[in-house]
Amino acid sequence: MISEQLLILLILLATVVFFLWGRWRHDMVAVGALLACVFTGLVPHDAVFTGFAHPAVVTVACVLVLSHGLLTSGAVDALTRRLLPAQSGPTLTIFSLTALGALLSAFMNNVGALALLMPVAMQIAGRLDLPPGKVLMPLAFGSILGGTTTLIGTPPNLIVSGLRAEAGLGSFGMFDFTPVGLAITVLGIAFIGLIGWRLVPARRQTDTEGFDTGTYLTEALVTGDSKAAGMKLREIEAALEEADAQIIGLVRNDVRVSAPNGGRHVRAGDILIIEAEAETLATALSSLGLVLEEAQHKAEKEEKADTTETAETEGAAAGEDKARTEEKAPPSDEIVLVELAILPSSGLLGRTPSDIQLRSRFGINLLAVSSQGRRSRARLRSYRFKAGDVLMMHGTPEAIAEFASVASCVPLAERALYIPDRRKAIMASLILALVVIVVTFGLLPAAVAFIAGVLASMAVRTVPPRAVYEAIDWPVIVLLGALIPVAGAMQSTGTADLIARILLEQVAQGHAVVALAVILVVTMTLSDVMNNAATAAVMCPIAIGTATALGVNADAFLMAVAIGASSAFLTPIGHQNNTLILGPGGFRFGDYWRMGLPLEILLVAIGIPMLLWVWPL
Repeated sequence: MISEQLLILLILLATVVFFLWGRWRHDMVAVGALLACVFTGLVPHDAVFTGFAHPAVVTVACVLVLSHGLLTSGAVDALTRRLLPAQSGPTLTIFSLTALGALLSAFMNNVGALALLMPVAMQIAGRLDLPPGKVLMPLAFGSILGGTTTLIGTPPNLIVSGLRAEAGLGSFGMFDFTPVGLAITVLGIAFIGLIGWRLVPARRQTDTEGFDTGTYLTEALVTGDSKAAGMKLREIEAALEEADAQIIGLVRNDVRVSAPNGGRHVRAGDILIIEAEAETLATALSSLGLVLEEAQHKAEKEEKADTTETAETEGAAAGEDKARTEEKAPPSDEIVLVELAILPSSGLLGRTPSDIQLRSRFGINLLAVSSQGRRSRARLRSYRFKAGDVLMMHGTPEAIAEFASVASCVPLAERALYIPDRRKAIMASLILALVVIVVTFGLLPAAVAFIAGVLASMAVRTVPPRAVYEAIDWPVIVLLGALIPVAGAMQSTGTADLIARILLEQVAQGHAVVALAVILVVTMTLSDVMNNAATAAVMCPIAIGTATALGVNADAFLMAVAIGASSAFLTPIGHQNNTLILGPGGFRFGDYWRMGLPLEILLVAIGIPMLLWVWPL
């Protein structure tokens, strides 16, 4: 048994290290941990996939689908218009926006709630003449807090409830989390609205026309007609000074030169890597007659493909293309520039612009990429997208809206990605309300009730059947399904009890209240550096083991895990919401703790007394 405990501890340690490393996605790391447990005999072969049939996993998937229905039907848009003040000062406005984010995230996916309200936040920042981060960070933190108030508010709550049932204690109800969760949410939002937003670093001032997400890197081709052809690099840089742009690299014959010598002459066919602000990017390109390299690259590919056709076919195709262009080309005033932030659940992650084929699939152009305030050294065509990157897209509003929906991106300006449908909005809200009522009164298990809600949504088409699987965040589902058997191995090998005894003897020294505080703080610390659902899966067996060793009520310890797992406010990697605002807010890694640390201290100070009062030991 000692060898099994050592094995599972080594596997858990390696899992945490890989989570912190961040090179591989969380679901990949979780599957690796599961396979390691199988290969070492800690998880029986017939129990490998039991996690994917776990009610908590099924419920998480269904909640994501129902959230999608609320978003696309326009139900949340209507709520937003009614609840947010049209004209008020920064304190009341930020408080109202944060409270609305918390309210929405209590019944829908946290990331979905943030993504929906981000354009509103950007508009508010412009109206109040505030840096966008001072509105975005309170909104992100508020939507995280709101998830603590209900069973379906966040995946950690469902994991805690599911592991409680596996331990023979039964599952938590829909609103069992509400007394403690609501207390920390209300006081947390009060802190954010009155004090917290003032602690957020003022990164890049915005105005009513837009905002600064950092400089963009753009590849511009020097054509034979370009004014830049034949000029020296220093002469070009002098010409770009008026546009506040600079050259940081040059590509010649597919060889990239970083920081090229200013005396080098530029030739036709060279590619200049230009760094510029979003507002001055067009000026920087037009001042020297430069063209986007990606557009030229695409045109050359199409021209090369055309040479394989016969002359007659070419003529016919050209005639058809011309007619089609004349028929479908939109007026110039319908072409817009839109900045999109990549969601953590986006299918773009790890892919390159060349992989996406934007022109052939969507009829839009990718002009530039801003990568979370950090300069990318990769070619634009080969750059691999990351969560929180901001893309400057060029095309019709309809085409960009379609791309944003398919690729899981959120626009950073107020735009209607979804056409509101009053009937569907009412139906989507009614379905969710009925499901919540059924679960609250125990008429059906949560997983059964929510999957029935998904079926009803598909039947009335508040969520089209083809969109059901797109609405599910599959990496999260795989993460949960893989880690549940690993958590079971911690319990079955006695490792959870061993860790609990060490915590009791070395830290808490037998005091139940101290042990409860230790569980809460340790969980909060882990959630700041690794996925919150993974944190809950790891800490639940330890919490149950600690309560058992003390001979006290395990519910208080499980609730401490739920609260701690949803208290990731110190880093941009602890929660997907924090990652999403990193680029648009212009934040640095160390900016989060300035508001996050006092908020976490406040949550511990509130959480411990509330846990002891609502769930007596």
